[in-house]
Parts: sequence; structure tokens; C-alpha cells
Amino acid sequence: MAEASPRFLSLDVFRGMTICFMIIVNNPGTDQSFWPLNHAAWHGFTPTDLVFPSFLFAVGNAMSFVMKKYQQMSNGAVLAKIFKRTILIFLIGYLMYWFPFFDIHNGHFDLRPISNTRIMGVLQRIALCYCFASLMVYYLSKQTVFILSGIFLIGYWILLLVLGDHNAPLGMLTNAGTYLDKALFGDAHLYHGEGVAFDPEGVLSTIPSIVNVIIGYYAGKFIQEKGKNYETISRLLLTGCLFIFIAICWDSVFPINKKLWTSSFVFITTGLDLVIISFLIYTVEIAKWTKGNWTNFFTVVGKNPLFIYITSEVLLLILSWIVIAGKGIPAWVVSFYQNIAPGKLGSLLFAISFMLLCWLVGYILDKRKIYIRV
Repeated sequence: MAEASPRFLSLDVFRGMTICFMIIVNNPGTDQSFWPLNHAAWHGFTPTDLVFPSFLFAVGNAMSFVMKKYQQMSNGAVLAKIFKRTILIFLIGYLMYWFPFFDIHNGHFDLRPISNTRIMGVLQRIALCYCFASLMVYYLSKQTVFILSGIFLIGYWILLLVLGDHNAPLGMLTNAGTYLDKALFGDAHLYHGEGVAFDPEGVLSTIPSIVNVIIGYYAGKFIQEKGKNYETISRLLLTGCLFIFIAICWDSVFPINKKLWTSSFVFITTGLDLVIISFLIYTVEIAKWTKGNWTNFFTVVGKNPLFIYITSEVLLLILSWIVIAGKGIPAWVVSFYQNIAPGKLGSLLFAISFMLLCWLVGYILDKRKIYIRV
């Protein structure tokens, strides 16, 4: 994800806030968490459900800066950049699920079989959404992009209703997306975190998630064109409220569901993202409420979002390899927090501590002016 212009501090802060919250909700110390830090069990919505869509929205924001450069490049060069970035992000996501590639059995290293490695996932979805959204906004008119986005959302709804089980078209194992994923990859290559073979980042549900990136792109472009003023804030805020209203209305027939990434979920998340961006533009750009340079905390992460996310996914595993008295470092830290604050609070303290450790990585990179782009 490319770095935003420093003239739009609010977008960097938004990206940083998204990554920090993502690390906290993805890395609790125990299986006990306060309800806002848990995903909705199925239909419904919690603050945690906003994290991943906000990452996609931020990808769109960043694209709005990059596309300016693409206009000065040849068609072949643009395609090469888009496909190269797509392949790299997808491959990194796949390798992250395969990591650490080896298991130790009786003192011997055995290569982990790829037959059980998850194929789709968070980075894989980001890669695919980035690819399709980039091609759409580069080659198609704004009107055509909006029409296609509408087709994606309504078409996805129809596909789930028509191709899923007629008795339970929105069930975890009886929806059209699960049928497609099992047919393409087989059970062994799907996510099993729900206790069954079901992938919340499956192929079919990637279609509506492209719209999150599209809306993020046009929001970023609009902010650049209109500038940091009250008109920009009011129009973003009104659009966000309209999207939230549409989501609430659509929820009655097509429930808000993060794991299925329903079309109503796209509207509730992009609507909230637009409201948050409006608030940040006012707070950071207009009112200049930056006393104490609190924004620096988030921009440190916002300048290296993808790398910090990857770090958060592998660092905990690496630390667990450092065993002291039969326990890895994360287990020792969890025990410490559970002793001073048992239960959910101790779990939250561990998650915040780990987020701060990842932030420190971002701080070191920022100090050295190292910005890792894929």
C-alpha cells in the first residue's frame, strides 16, 4: 500500500488506527475478550467487524494517490505494476499461512505439507480486491465503475439466494460461497477456525469486498480534489449516513454479516469509514487538535501498514519458539497479565502490549526513513 501524501495527515492516521486496532483484536492473550473485540457470531455487527473492511477502504485511499502516477505511464507498465503487486501480496499471504514451513519431530525437521495450507485469506483478499479495483478505476469511467459496483452487490445477493441451499441460503455450510470454495480448493485448504471447513475470505465473498476498495478510492480522490474544508466534511458525512441508512434497511432482507461479507455489510462498513474520515479531517486538518502530537503514534504505523500487519502475524509465533522453563515468551506474558488482571482485562492488556511491540517496529523503520512497499 503506497504512502499517502503528508498533506493529508488524516488518511495516514486512519490507516494507522486501523492497523493498531486490527493487531489488538487479532492477538488476545486468551480466548476471553470484551464483546467489542469479538466478531459477531454470524448475523450482526461489532466494532471488530469494521477492522478488515477499513483496511480495504484504506487500500482504496492509497490507490487514489498512486493512480495519478499511472496516468503518466504506458499501458504495459501500469499492468505490470498492478499484477506484480497483486501476485506478491497474494503469495505473501499464502506463505504466511504455511509459515514456518517446517515441523520438528524427534529432533528432525520435516517440511510442512502444502496439502493442508489455507489458500485464501486476509492478504489474498486484499491482493484480489486491489487488482480488480485498480483495473476498474484505471480503464473504466466513473459511471461504469459505479454501475459495476452495484451489479457486484446486487448480483452477489442473488447468487447467494439462488445457488445456496433453499432452506438456508445464508447458512455457514449451506451458502453458495462455501459450495464454491469446497469445489475449488477442497476442505483441507479452507479456514477451520470456526471448527468446520468454512472460509470467511472465500472466492465468492471477495466480489462485494471489491466495493470497499472502490469507495475508499473515490473518497480519497474526492478529498484531494475538494481539499480540507467544511464542504468536504459535510458531503463525506452525508454520504456515510446515507450508506448506513441503506445498510439498516437492507439488513431486514439481506442481514449484515461479516463472514459472508453481505452487501448490507459493505454499506454499513463504508458508511462508518466515511463518518470516521470526516471526523479525522475536522479534528486533524481543520481544528488542528494535534496537541502532544498524538497523531504521530498512528502515522508511524500508517506509513508501513502492510509490513506492520505481516509482522504482527508472524512475530508472535517466532517469540513462542523462545522457550524458558517449558513456556514460550508469549505464554509467560499472558500468565503475568492474568495474575494481575484475570480474565478479559488481562487478555486486553496482553493484546495492547503486543500492539505496542509491533508499533515499536514501525517506529524504528520510520526513524530510519524506511518505508516498505510491495
